[in-house]
Amino acid sequence: MARLIISQGPGTGTIHPLRKDILTLGRDEKCGVRLVAEGVSRNHAQVIREKNRWIITDLMSKNGTVVNGERVEQRELKDGDTIKVGDVVLVFSEEGGSAPAAAKDSAPKKSSPKGDDLEIVKRMRASREAIEREVGKVIIGQRSVVRQVIIALFCRGHGLIEGVPGLAKTLLVSTVSKVLRLDFKRIQFTPDLMPSDITGTEVLEEAADTRERYFKFLRGPIFTNVLLADEINRTPPKTQAALLEAMQEYRVTAGGNTHELKPPFFVLATQNPIEQEGTYPLPEAQLDRFMFHIRIDYPPKDEEVDIVLATTKDTVAEPQPVLSGEDILALQNIVRRVPVSRHVATYAASIARATRPKTEEAPGFVNEWLGWGAGPRAAQYMVLGAKAHAVLEGRVNVTCADIREMAPPVLRHRIFTNFNADSEGVGVSEVIEKILRTVPEPSEKDYR
Repeated sequence: MARLIISQGPGTGTIHPLRKDILTLGRDEKCGVRLVAEGVSRNHAQVIREKNRWIITDLMSKNGTVVNGERVEQRELKDGDTIKVGDVVLVFSEEGGSAPAAAKDSAPKKSSPKGDDLEIVKRMRASREAIEREVGKVIIGQRSVVRQVIIALFCRGHGLIEGVPGLAKTLLVSTVSKVLRLDFKRIQFTPDLMPSDITGTEVLEEAADTRERYFKFLRGPIFTNVLLADEINRTPPKTQAALLEAMQEYRVTAGGNTHELKPPFFVLATQNPIEQEGTYPLPEAQLDRFMFHIRIDYPPKDEEVDIVLATTKDTVAEPQPVLSGEDILALQNIVRRVPVSRHVATYAASIARATRPKTEEAPGFVNEWLGWGAGPRAAQYMVLGAKAHAVLEGRVNVTCADIREMAPPVLRHRIFTNFNADSEGVGVSEVIEKILRTVPEPSEKDYR
């Protein structure tokens, strides 16, 4: 039986089976799929069955109906299509069955890396729901943060997490590693931390039988799957640089010998936006090594009350593993193989180029507010992130909407405001939002 699954917005995870030939989406209580969210009209759209196909029709709604990033009046739905109605995103599925009952039921089998790519992508949609559900046992709310962490991992990228103390940054990373069945290690960065404390060191040993002396390499905490670099800006640049080779090349050089890191390898660094005394800001070259700059903000009041109640009990929730390292490697390969149209790649490049002041593509406000823009790596990461975002929703088609979703965390640490912006109280986030509103999606004539 065909169904609609809410993947973003109020009621995320809710499944609406299409049992009737006509189903109305909207805010009205009489709608078959009631969506109470910003931008949703009372009777927003209808899904109608015509023989063996489903057609979605916009009911002259105020904000329109968007399918796969394109505003439509009427469109035939295909398996995996995303439908945006106001602030709600739904996925159309032609598969039968129900939502996974437990994480262990929805996790891919160990043989999945050898299976068909499309089959793995379909299973990933169910696994994504299970991942978020298991992480949600420990981390209340912060769904977009969890999604960005997972996307960075599936893109073979790294993440820089910023948030004030007490927002469960460390707990989030350790919980994700448990759910993904990965080895996890944490390094507390301090001013006296040395590079060898991260990568490892060579010690002189003596063979018991021959009395021959030799150097033995003792591996440091960087030899893991998920590395948490806690408060990375509190250690000197020399120690910060020890991460560069590992993050980029997936290897460590010590004593003239190169030691490979076993994949998957994922660095999540945290930093505190306050208490900047005695810190060492990351240089731009190292910031660019991070795929995402992920911001954790204060939770809403209701979620904060739930956090207080959940963390003051004598019972502790234990998340169950959903994926293994083998599954993650397979999904990383699939993300790279997901096709992207020139239309979408052009849009990503246009956004990146619009951030560069004193260039032809830069809008006037960019010249006024930015001192430096993003390089080509920004467009690369936007496309990679869009691929992973589509795969997590069970799709193999990447849209411009996926690019817009990935743009803020990709650009946040790659553009730099100048004095004019600072004096007017304009931050990086406001500049990014205005760029996304200004840069239009390219049409066919733009890339012929």
